Amino acid sequence: MRVLLAVLLALVLHPVAHAEEWPAWRGPQGTGVSEAKTAPLHWSQDQNIAWSIDLPGPGNSTPIVFGGKLFVTCASPDGKTRGLYCFDAKTGARLWAQEVTYNDPEPTHNTNPACSASPTTDGQHVVVSHGSAGLFCYDLAGKEQWKKDLGKLEHIWGNASSPVIYKDLVIVNVGPGLNVGVVALDKKSGNEVWRQEYPEMRSTKLEEYRGSWSTPVVFREGSRDVLLLALPQTFRAVDPATGETVWSCDGASKLCYGSPLLAGDVIVTMCGFHGPAMAIRSGGRGDVTATHRLWIHEQKNPQRVGSGVVVDGKVYILNDDGVAWCIDAASGEIHWKHRLGGSSWSSALAVAGRVYFTNMAGVTYVIEPSATECKVLATNALDGKTMRASPVIWDGRLYLRTYEKLWCVAEKQ
Repeated sequence: MRVLLAVLLALVLHPVAHAEEWPAWRGPQGTGVSEAKTAPLHWSQDQNIAWSIDLPGPGNSTPIVFGGKLFVTCASPDGKTRGLYCFDAKTGARLWAQEVTYNDPEPTHNTNPACSASPTTDGQHVVVSHGSAGLFCYDLAGKEQWKKDLGKLEHIWGNASSPVIYKDLVIVNVGPGLNVGVVALDKKSGNEVWRQEYPEMRSTKLEEYRGSWSTPVVFREGSRDVLLLALPQTFRAVDPATGETVWSCDGASKLCYGSPLLAGDVIVTMCGFHGPAMAIRSGGRGDVTATHRLWIHEQKNPQRVGSGVVVDGKVYILNDDGVAWCIDAASGEIHWKHRLGGSSWSSALAVAGRVYFTNMAGVTYVIEPSATECKVLATNALDGKTMRASPVIWDGRLYLRTYEKLWCVAEKQ
């Protein structure tokens, strides 16, 4: 009895530490920022690799991890087979797979294979977008719960936006191209709850350089939640329960790739294809362009596909050209630019007091956040194959996805 009491007392005084879950694209808050205190710093082909497994096809989507299960989407090279795959996050053992077939042609760019969207989970449901094949919901054991046809997605560069779970809703940025809108479905049934098509979203033709590949972010703005939408020409904060616009800010270009970034009450959004970057002070109503837009960089911006992270009010981003920038979120001041190398479409990860950038060649740069210089702590190379997915942290392990493999990095204690 004394032993049992001692064990119970120890559990009360020293609770068991649970791994921070990574349940969605860019983690718990959709920002790429983790609260974890430890993360691998050094690895290579032969160092600190816990496991690696071959994937059935190429892809740009990023894994998620919940409850020790890793979920990742993948398509066959011809895009006709599209699947959600579940692995044991600690061992790499495949637990189950759910595949669907889509035989109709779906336009995309050769750098953007089918299944670019990441899955999302609330710990009971796993929801995944397979583009024109539809939206699918499974339980954590892989049993299908529902599916929803959202129409054919047509754009010359394909699609990429990942679904978002908000309370009892699954919210999807549908598009880009001719079939567009933001749609909310009932999480349990898949029934449509609301649909909004904002006028700037729709292309006039399949080849038009217009659209949003950005995944929405839920943001607590004072006493209300808003859904942040990086859309062509107009950035919007909408009511996630209805899709009605709460406030909007002009200044975006016609092409939006990255997710919104959060720095306290400041929201930073960066457009793609050399488009502008700007910051907005949250909390407004209606058109806040004149009252809440803090700054805008309109000229000489690099191509940006991946999203940055915010650490201590500074935005850190690795641009497509392999040059990292540090930008003050509130003022827009560019503190430094530093060439790391290669070309990058991946989004950054902030964890354990570091920032992780990956490039297409499978190289991960680890830097120390600083407004005065780009201090590189480590440069870690894998197999030199295509990597456009972003790094994921779970239980002290780092997960990296190339076109050929899924890697688990774990430093030996």
